[in-house]
Amino acid sequence: MQINFKEITSHLQSKINIFVVCDDMKLTKSLEQLDLELRHAISNFISIDKSFKGTAGSTSSGFMAGDKNHLIILVGIGDKNKISRKQLQSVGANIAVKLNAMKVETGDVVIEENLLSENIKDIQTAAAYIAEGIKLRNYKFTKHYVNKNKDHELTLKSVNIFSHHPEQASKAFERYSITADGVMLTRDLISEPGNIIYPESFAQQCLEMERLGLKVKVLTRKEMSALGMGALLGVAQGSVNDARLVAIEWWGDVRGKTIPPLALIGKGVTFDTGGINLKSSAHIAEMKYDMGGAGVVAGVMQSLAQQKVQKNVVGLLGLVENMPSGSAQRPSDVVISMSGQTIEVDNTDAEGRLVLADVIWYSQIEYNSQTIIDLATLTGAITIALGDEYAGLFSNNEELQEQLVNSGKEVNELLWRMPLSEHYDGRINSDIADIRNTGRISGAGATTAAQFLQRFLKDANRKWAHLDIAGVTWTTNGELTNGLKGATGFGVRLLENFIHTYYKS
Repeated sequence: MQINFKEITSHLQSKINIFVVCDDMKLTKSLEQLDLELRHAISNFISIDKSFKGTAGSTSSGFMAGDKNHLIILVGIGDKNKISRKQLQSVGANIAVKLNAMKVETGDVVIEENLLSENIKDIQTAAAYIAEGIKLRNYKFTKHYVNKNKDHELTLKSVNIFSHHPEQASKAFERYSITADGVMLTRDLISEPGNIIYPESFAQQCLEMERLGLKVKVLTRKEMSALGMGALLGVAQGSVNDARLVAIEWWGDVRGKTIPPLALIGKGVTFDTGGINLKSSAHIAEMKYDMGGAGVVAGVMQSLAQQKVQKNVVGLLGLVENMPSGSAQRPSDVVISMSGQTIEVDNTDAEGRLVLADVIWYSQIEYNSQTIIDLATLTGAITIALGDEYAGLFSNNEELQEQLVNSGKEVNELLWRMPLSEHYDGRINSDIADIRNTGRISGAGATTAAQFLQRFLKDANRKWAHLDIAGVTWTTNGELTNGLKGATGFGVRLLENFIHTYYKS
């Protein structure tokens, strides 16, 4: 969609005019002047609609006096002293929902100084955040509708945002817009069913990203076997769809390839049946999103390339399909990982950590990455612990952990620190191999999974963080995405912000 930024003194161009009101219900001087020009349309609506209090998420609308061709919409934002990026994004989301519900193609939004607070210092930032919310919410996965396509399509094509300093607002929004495109890519990938997105087709989509200046390498089963990736390949051996390992490289640092890249690693189980430890039928259809971590990494890499970020980053996707068959991995099998460590496969449904183990090791051998962040829809245990608002964060480095938490707060993709300790680490020792893929205790499943991954760091000096995004990758209630149900794209904006703001190569 197109978002245009215009000077507030310009003539409003659309038949639908939208104004943001705080819960004090006061108009700014500029809005008072505009209210006079509109024959008191704004103040009339505030006085007539007693149900509208300017609270966050509330709306009121009606036609201008004597003019049924021009509609006024008021959108509440709540307490003006607490206005934040989250609130402004929510306003944008509400605008997108309202305009699409009306089946219109365009609307004008007026942004004024009533949106400034301790958190929001200038009007151009407020305008950019509202635009970000509009773009993020103006999404729907409609690819597979045929007969019902018109019933589900979004009509909103453009929004004009009127504010002071529109050129600066447009410049600020440019980065958010590119990152939102990365979120859309991630949502699209996660939304696709397993017969559309499987290891080979996912890898093919990644190869198309080379047009952005990224270098993409795809390793086949034969090549991974030669590298000794027995943990990853063991997960894939029950499927007719062969595994792939995809490396998406961005060499943006002016010092070149002498600087080891930040490694972003995504779990890409394109469909997870659980293998021989078959999942129950209740939620198995949702397991198309078990490649959510890989989807996030793809979205981040697209965003970095389009912004031409001057840092070295490699995105590594371990792509497999976990299926039950005569050739499938059995509970009690022992596999040899790329690191040389042997792994007792206690449960074939604890497959994601097996995939990540080999990819984490590969990132250190192939790229000498000193900072590694992996993302995975890894455990149901993290969902029991944190629900659907926070992702779990495990790390061996306090500074990295703090930076990621702060980055998440800044974009409203929240992380909660979870524990690692020798006590939990001892629970994954095997009686017949170096390590087993489940803990020996009931409970703490997310932590023992993270302890498993930590075993595949070559040395303690490497900074590592594990984000368990099982509870936040898919939403049935839409709370994470202002009403949007399905794939959230959680993690793209968090990591993009971390790389821009905190990561030092």
